[in-house]
Amino acid sequence: MTGAWKAALTRQFGAAIDTLAAAIEACPDPLWDDRSQRPPFWHIAYHTLFYLDLYLSESEESFRPPAFHRQNANFLGAMPFPPFHVDAPAVAFTKEELRAYLAAGRTRCRERIARLTAEEIERRSPFPWLDFTVGDLLLYTMRHVQHHAAQLNLRLRAQGIEPPPWVGGAE
Repeated sequence: MTGAWKAALTRQFGAAIDTLAAAIEACPDPLWDDRSQRPPFWHIAYHTLFYLDLYLSESEESFRPPAFHRQNANFLGAMPFPPFHVDAPAVAFTKEELRAYLAAGRTRCRERIARLTAEEIERRSPFPWLDFTVGDLLLYTMRHVQHHAAQLNLRLRAQGIEPPPWVGGAE
C-alpha cells in the first residue's frame, strides 16, 4: 500500500472519527441519557466506538473491550443470540469515558493504517461474520463510524441544536 493511499485513508478515517467526536461534544447533558430516545445518545456513541475498536483489532481473540464495558452494551437493541434484544445498560457511560475511548480509537486507527501492507489489505477479514477483505473491513468500519455520527447529528438537530460542521479531512 502506497504512502499516498495510507495518508488518504488516515485523513478520511480521521474525519469520520472527528465527526463522531464533535457530535459527542455537542450533546447537551439532558440529551446524553434521554431514555425517551431509544437508544440513548451515549449508547449509540459507545456502540460506534466499541466496533471501531473491535474491527481495528488483529482478531476477535486479541480484542479487549475497555475496562468500563458492560456485558452486551455494544449492542443496539437487536442481538444475534438469545435474548435477541437488549436495552441500554441502566447507568450511562460518561462523556469522559467515551472521550478517552475515542482518543484511544483514533490512535489505534492511525497505527493500524500505518502498519498496513498491500498483502494484508487483500487478506480475508479476521471476523467470520464479515466475509470480505481487510481493505473492505477498514472501509466498512469507516462507514459505520460516519453512519452513527450522522445519526447523532440528526438527534442534535431534532432538539434544535445546530450540529457540528462537516469535517473534510483530519490532520
